[in-house]
Amino acid sequence: MKNMTKKYDNGEITIEWKPEVCIHSAICFKGLPQVFDPRQKPWIKQNNANTNDIIYQINQCPSKALSFYYNSEEK
Repeated sequence: MKNMTKKYDNGEITIEWKPEVCIHSAICFKGLPQVFDPRQKPWIKQNNANTNDIIYQINQCPSKALSFYYNSEEK
């Protein structure tokens, strides 16, 4: 499970989540529960909000377990 990264693509961006980095602050869930819901599988529903709202919420992540990149800049 070390260094695992899960990816979720909404067409414009790819959300990356690093579970081993996550401190479970729940800021993502509290800020955008229609996208980030740990009670659901998969817990990230990348198509349930617009890209700008998702980016804003990802940038609130205190541990930086959540990040993103634009698909046009694919890694």
